[in-house]
Amino acid sequence: MKLTDVLDELDMSRAAFYRMRARGKAPKCLKLPNGQLRFRRADFDAWLQNCEENNA
Repeated sequence: MKLTDVLDELDMSRAAFYRMRARGKAPKCLKLPNGQLRFRRADFDAWLQNCEENNA
C-alpha cells in the first residue's frame, strides 16, 4: 500500500502520520530506495487490530 492509501483509511493528514511515526506508533513500513514508504496490507491490518485491543 502507498502512504496515501494508509492516510485515506485512517483519515489522517500526512503531518499527523509523520508525528505518529516519529513517536514509534505508526504501522510497520518499508522505505524504498527513492524514499517513499510502502505498507504491507497484513502489517497494516495487524497494527490496526492492535490499536483496537489497546483502546478496548
